[in-house]
Amino acid sequence: MEKAIYLDNGNVTRVADEVLDTMLTYYKEKFGVPGGEFGHIYEEEAGEALWKARETVARKINARPEEIVFTSGVTEGNNLAIKGVVDYMGRNGKVKIVTSRIERKCIMKSMEYLQNKGHETEFVDVDRYGFVGLDDVHDAAKGAALISIQHVNQEIGTIQDIRAIGDIAEEEGAIFHTDATHSFLKERIDVEKMKIDMMTVSGHVIHAPLGSGALFIREGVRIEPLFHGDQKEFGNRAGHPNIPAIMGLAKAIGLMKDEDIKRMRDMRDFLIKELLNIDDSRLNGPEDDWRVCDNVNISFRGVEGEAILMLASSEGLIIRTGSACFSPELKYSYVLKAMGRSAEEANSSTRLTPSRYTSMEELKKAVEILEKSIERLRSISPIYKKVNG
Repeated sequence: MEKAIYLDNGNVTRVADEVLDTMLTYYKEKFGVPGGEFGHIYEEEAGEALWKARETVARKINARPEEIVFTSGVTEGNNLAIKGVVDYMGRNGKVKIVTSRIERKCIMKSMEYLQNKGHETEFVDVDRYGFVGLDDVHDAAKGAALISIQHVNQEIGTIQDIRAIGDIAEEEGAIFHTDATHSFLKERIDVEKMKIDMMTVSGHVIHAPLGSGALFIREGVRIEPLFHGDQKEFGNRAGHPNIPAIMGLAKAIGLMKDEDIKRMRDMRDFLIKELLNIDDSRLNGPEDDWRVCDNVNISFRGVEGEAILMLASSEGLIIRTGSACFSPELKYSYVLKAMGRSAEEANSSTRLTPSRYTSMEELKKAVEILEKSIERLRSISPIYKKVNG
C-alpha cells in the first residue's frame, strides 16, 4: 500500500525531524539532569537548557519562565491543575468547581473524583455548536473556587470566548484554568489579557514527543502536587524532569510559523466545502472563525462512523470517528450528545485533522476516498434506504 494519508493529527502528530534530532542530542550527549546549586558540568548544562525551554513556552503566552511547570502532557497537566488547586484550597473545607460538559475525559474524571470526595461540581451546558453560554457560566461561577473550561474542543474544534470567561472568573474571585491543548500555537494566547490563572499545553499534537507538556501556574496560585519527593519544578512536581522531551517541546514551539496556521486553515475550509457537497452530510461545530484551524468533524447520514473509518483505512486514509463502537466504553461521543446530536448523528461522525505536513494533494485524495466509501456503504445500508425511500 502507498504511504497512508494521515488525518488524525488531533489525536497525535508525528515528531518533527528537527525535534527528534534535538532530543537525540539530549539522550546521547547532553544527558544530565539539573542538580543543586553547585552541580557538575552536565547538571549545569541541563539546568541552563531547562530554563531556556521555560522561556520559550513563556514567551508564547506572555507569561514568566518561573510560571511554567513541565509535565508529561495533557492528562497530567489537567489533573495537576484541577486536583492541585482543590486539594490545596480544600484544606479549609469543601469547594465548588465549574466546568463544561464537553471537556476532555481527564477533566471529567477529575471532576468525578473530586465530587466523590465531597466537593461540589457544576457542569455548564453547551449549545448546538459547542459554545458555553456566558450567562450560564456567570450563574454557575457564583461561589466557585475554580472554573475550568477548555479553549478549544478536541472533537469539534469550537473555540470558547476565553477572555470573557476570564473576566467572569475574576469578577467572582475564582481561579480560572483552561486546557489549551488544541489551541496552543494555533490561536494567539495572552494569559494576562485573557486573565488565565492556569493553562495546560501538550506536545503530542504539535509535532513534539508524546510525554511532553507544560502547565502555566500564575504566581500566587498555590497547588498541592500530585507527586511528592524533591522540590523540582518549583515544588509542584517531584522527580527528574524529562530533559529530552522538554527540549523537543521547546524545539517544536519554535518550528510553528504563522504561514503554517494559514495553510491549515485553508485545508480545513477546503475539506469542509468538499465534504458538505456529499448528500446528507452535516458539519459538527461552527463554520466560522470560532473553529480552530485544523479540525473538521462531519456526520454522514445512514452510515456508521467505524465502517467509514475501516473502509477508508483500507484505502490508505487514516481518520477518527465518534461512533460508539470506536469507544472502549461502547458509548457514542459525549461531546456530540451534549450538543444535542442524536445517537445516529454521533455514530456517523468522522473527524479529520490535518497538520503542517499535510499537502493539498493528500486532501484531494482523501475527499475521493471518502466519497467512494460513503457511496458504497450507503448502497448496502438498509437504514439509509429506509430513510430515503
